[in-house]
Amino acid sequence: MSICVLRAQMLPCKTVLSWTRGTGNRCDIARLRKCGVCYVPNLSPVSFPSRTLSNLATAHSGLARREMAENEALSRRQKVLTIDTMNANIKKVEYAVRGPIVQRAVQIEKELKEGVKKPFNEVIKANIGDAHAMGQRPVTFFRQVLALCSYPELLDDDKFPEDTKYRAQRILKACGGSSIGAYTASQGIECVRQDVSRYIERRDGGVPCDPDNIYLTTGASDGIVTMLKLLTAGEGRTRTGVMIPIPQYPLYSAAIAELGAVQLNYYLDEDKCWGLDISELQRSLQAASKHCNPRVLCIINPGNPTGQVQSRERIEDVIRFAAKERLFLMADEVYQDNVYAEGCKFYSFKKVLYEMGPEYFNTVELASFHSTSKCYMGECGMRGGYMEVINMDSEVKAQLTKLVSVRLCPPVPGQALMALVTNSPQPGEPSHAQFLKERTATLGDLAQKAKLTEEILNTVPGIRCNPVQGAMYSFPQITLPERAIREAKEKGQAPDMFYCMKLLEETGICLVPGSGFGQKEGTYHFRMTILPPADKLKILLSKVKEFHQRFTKCYS
Repeated sequence: MSICVLRAQMLPCKTVLSWTRGTGNRCDIARLRKCGVCYVPNLSPVSFPSRTLSNLATAHSGLARREMAENEALSRRQKVLTIDTMNANIKKVEYAVRGPIVQRAVQIEKELKEGVKKPFNEVIKANIGDAHAMGQRPVTFFRQVLALCSYPELLDDDKFPEDTKYRAQRILKACGGSSIGAYTASQGIECVRQDVSRYIERRDGGVPCDPDNIYLTTGASDGIVTMLKLLTAGEGRTRTGVMIPIPQYPLYSAAIAELGAVQLNYYLDEDKCWGLDISELQRSLQAASKHCNPRVLCIINPGNPTGQVQSRERIEDVIRFAAKERLFLMADEVYQDNVYAEGCKFYSFKKVLYEMGPEYFNTVELASFHSTSKCYMGECGMRGGYMEVINMDSEVKAQLTKLVSVRLCPPVPGQALMALVTNSPQPGEPSHAQFLKERTATLGDLAQKAKLTEEILNTVPGIRCNPVQGAMYSFPQITLPERAIREAKEKGQAPDMFYCMKLLEETGICLVPGSGFGQKEGTYHFRMTILPPADKLKILLSKVKEFHQRFTKCYS
């Protein structure tokens, strides 16, 4: 049997080769991949035995594979940056809050828009503390002043209260060219740092605060990472060890991995409402001293993801421990206005440190952090924040100022917003009544949702939720059937990741597995924010309850 190749005939590339004047030429590989057909031009009729044709096709296939391999190798050789040559520390970085669950949630949202049928109509993202995305309304006073700063022509508009105009003019006067589009001092606008200083003094009952110790930052996260950069040093057993609470906010583990420091876990006591036990700090420190140099102790208060509020007595114990062990204290206090539970109160580490007397206040090194993203403000996208440093060595402080100057300055709208948070309307000013009403309503609403979340989750067999004393999250423990745990491990997933992914696929609810925050071996959790509007939060909690019951029954 033979096959005739005719002039200008279309033939499958897998079957024939392109020929010109009786000489075999390779067909275009890219074209072959694209269409699977080779156009054979300007050929006179000629016949080939099918066996010869088969041999040619086989040879051609092998040649194509070799060429592809050579091209791929060449491509790799030409890349300066590859997965093998990149910074190895970056590959260790994980950030569960925007991890695989959230990425899948985004895909599902696209599928819903494209008309793909799901057992739900929308994705409810309860994975992150993004208040405005969850429907919380911006504070009118803040947005009015920011509008005036962005478009100063509005200063002539009678719709804006005089106190908003005064603050906008004060901020603009401190900016180059009276524009928030100009660079500012690297440490932040001076008058804003003065506002922050006075705010801290009021908050802490008169404890003095030097504006020169205030650094405005791109959210609290920027300040935290900057301090960890200063503190990370050494190699091998001299590498800096950073003590962080478990469960923790993944910013800490990610930054520690990126900087090549050593993560030192200390476990919060879930049975005592995520309490902090000094004996656990001691255990963690002693274990770490064998392989690194513990230098830093991080505290998150109120807690994220756990929602606990530390008592004054416990804060005193932590300060004594840090002083005794010569540890640098980092106090993450971004949820300081988010305290809901009866009997709980926020105490800043600086206030307690000062009131413990000169023995501690003049020696313990402390950096504390605050943000415009949380509390009643919820202005996450503005990226405003500050850090205050206490008892920092003067030469190190000069290095800190140099380090922040490399990035020129924090976003000026974020700086302006921090000025408004720390210099809000006072009694007698035109905006005070509305500001107080909005602030009180937002915090009151969060308190109700914190209670609602705890109560509903605790009605579900197999879910145990501690009181949400503060912050914006619950971190309930879930009991999973052994068969579900085995199946998750067979798929190479953490059991609570397996659980949360199924929850997302079946209900459209996006939560974060507890494994992304750290947890005691053999326990499983998820973190969910309490931010959705109350009616949507009730739907969310109801769906979680139904899913957990269905999941447990399915895998029992």
